[in-house]
Amino acid sequence: MPADNVIVGLDVGTTKVCAVIGEFDNDGKLAITGVGTSPSFGLRRGVVINIESTLKSVSAAVEAAELMSGREVSSVITGIVGSHIEGINSRGVVAVTGKGREITQSDMDRVIEAAKAVVIPMDREILHVIPQEYIVDDQGGIRNPLDMIGVRLEAEVHIITGSVTSAQNLVKCVNRAGFKVEAIVLESLAAAEAVLSREEKDLGSLLIDLGGGTTDILVHIEGAPYYTNVIPLGGAQVTGDISIMLKTPVETAERLKRESGCCHFSLVEPGEETIIPGLGGRPPLALARRDLCAIIQPRIAEIFSIVRDRIEKKGFAGRLNGGVVLTGGGAQLPGSVELAQEVFGTAARVGLPTRLGGLVEEYRRPEIASAVGLVMYGARFADPQAREGAAKDGPRSGIFTSMRQWFRNFFE
Repeated sequence: MPADNVIVGLDVGTTKVCAVIGEFDNDGKLAITGVGTSPSFGLRRGVVINIESTLKSVSAAVEAAELMSGREVSSVITGIVGSHIEGINSRGVVAVTGKGREITQSDMDRVIEAAKAVVIPMDREILHVIPQEYIVDDQGGIRNPLDMIGVRLEAEVHIITGSVTSAQNLVKCVNRAGFKVEAIVLESLAAAEAVLSREEKDLGSLLIDLGGGTTDILVHIEGAPYYTNVIPLGGAQVTGDISIMLKTPVETAERLKRESGCCHFSLVEPGEETIIPGLGGRPPLALARRDLCAIIQPRIAEIFSIVRDRIEKKGFAGRLNGGVVLTGGGAQLPGSVELAQEVFGTAARVGLPTRLGGLVEEYRRPEIASAVGLVMYGARFADPQAREGAAKDGPRSGIFTSMRQWFRNFFE
């Protein structure tokens, strides 16, 4: 991990790149000391399409974070997203071989390896293997079977795979910008680390990360991920709708969305107006905010409806007792929570990164959640005590193991 107790999370998104620097203080607590963002021009729907443009955006974001924190960055933990990401559930079974039929770490490692034995295409590789539960002699719901007595050990796991070439291009951009990639983490997992409480994960929750080019879905059931998906729609499509309908440049449409946008009619007062700047010397025009809402609301409702349909198809819709948590830049749109509650028929809230100390006002924003989560993952991996605690928490163990092997296979 990065030296001198410095951990850097790098969120390379479709519309922006965000770098967050975290450090351990003298008491061993993690604090955020630097946040840097830069517009992103080299990605489409989460996938690199222009290496030169992407590395410039990465450099600018990291430099801004370095300036704020006063620390020099040499390595980062990078998030990955895109429609190439797929999640599947699998099960492994082994016989317990420990002395006196006592389950050892070796048995747990073997059962995870057995669960990983799934057929995937040659152009894909396993990014994460996350245990959901262990089963000892048909007794399920076990998070950590270490030292238990049994004959048969089973493990149910969630496996996340991604495109090898997409990951290689992402790593190449970061490397050419002058930084070493320590690990790659699925961004929805990172966002969940930053914004979901343990109670929400245990009760069953749906995380929706509304990004610029994609919307990431992550369902937790009984404390562990059970469903992962990526929808190739996001805030950029909302901006595009505004640009087309109002016949205005994309930059102006983005400003209108951020400053006056809303995605629920109930929050817009009749008679409220906003101004569309004139083009080519033409005078500016007044626009009713309800007319702007009429453009934004259908697109956000469409995204939520697609998410709902996919969750229902997998049979998880009735298990979201912890509600829906919205994060990402799109979660800042007024009315997003109200619209989510209507579409999903359950409680919803905007997910802000947990308080870690440091520059609280700079990072407690939904669009920074993934980058903060990447730092939190890095802290868990870097700190021996945190890593020991994670190993005891079954659903979290094994997350970084597969990534280290993946990096050995493709980047070393």
